[in-house]
Amino acid sequence: MTDREQALIKLIKDNPFMSQQDMAVKLDMSRPALANLISGLVKKGKIIGRAYVLPRENNIVCIGGANIDRKMHLKGHLQMGTSNPVTSMQSVGGVARNIAENLGRLDNKVGLLTTAGKDMDWQAIVAASEAYINLDDVELLTHCSTGSYTAIMAEDGELVLATANMDVYEELKPKILMKHDMALSTTPVIVIDLNCPKDTIEYIQQFAIARNVPFVIIPVSSPKMDRMPETLQGVTWFICNTDEAETLLNMKIKSENDYLKALPKILALGAENIVITAGAKGVYAANKTLMPSHFSAKAVDHVEDVTGAGDAFVAAVIHAWLEKQPIEKSIEAGLINAKRTLESPFTVRPELTKELLENELEEL
Repeated sequence: MTDREQALIKLIKDNPFMSQQDMAVKLDMSRPALANLISGLVKKGKIIGRAYVLPRENNIVCIGGANIDRKMHLKGHLQMGTSNPVTSMQSVGGVARNIAENLGRLDNKVGLLTTAGKDMDWQAIVAASEAYINLDDVELLTHCSTGSYTAIMAEDGELVLATANMDVYEELKPKILMKHDMALSTTPVIVIDLNCPKDTIEYIQQFAIARNVPFVIIPVSSPKMDRMPETLQGVTWFICNTDEAETLLNMKIKSENDYLKALPKILALGAENIVITAGAKGVYAANKTLMPSHFSAKAVDHVEDVTGAGDAFVAAVIHAWLEKQPIEKSIEAGLINAKRTLESPFTVRPELTKELLENELEEL
């Protein structure tokens, strides 16, 4: 498109109901010239409808965390009050972002809806993500820093200290989501993590119920379970780990029998499909047609890094479900993607494709 066409498209994105006269003034051109410009864009399929609504792909929408993860490995013993020599590494992370990249690599159209700072950390996330994730709906803020997590590790790999700067997600309020009504209404599924404020979770829950949009909740940690809605009505998938299930139900889950008792209790809250992940023990799942069941974890040849394995599981489950696979096959897809991610040094394995995952499932 020409510079003029691109400028017009930006005006329409900002306000699709702006009058032609106002557009002409904004672009410093005559109204007849603007009308010709619009006519050309209509013929190109760049504008549709009387309100000049821009056509957009029906992306999966992932809402929540997108941050920078930094790991510092001490060289020697930690000495407080002074500078310590370390080796360091940096990667992009965030539950919603990791799930979105997995889904994108699996040949799904996916967009990320989050808040971030206008800073170098966000530029690093863009560079790592934009090939697989549509970032057009990200809200960039000047008064906040992009989310970050920094871990200081001892020589043996044990965590010494960690810091988390996640205040930017408190800005991810319903008033921001309201700007994206069209994307949320036309998506095949909304995935949200509990980095979001509680009122945002509840807003999306009610939105999903009212618009009949499939909806997935992914907790981030036990402390953030206080952001859960009061019920799971309207939730298509609820996928949590054992600690999070214990917090939700206020019960200890130790034995297989405990897991099988916990699943119906979560189903009773209103969700359609429930999965509790249990690390090396595998996962436990149920829905209205599947009795509470156990699925064994796939044997891992060697663990390179545990980071991202849970997000890989979630993404593959959602991908298989969108491909109309039954819950059993969807969970198998999640387990194999988690296994391969554990064996990879990357948070999202770079070789992942839809065809590769299908082949890995056939090899089981």
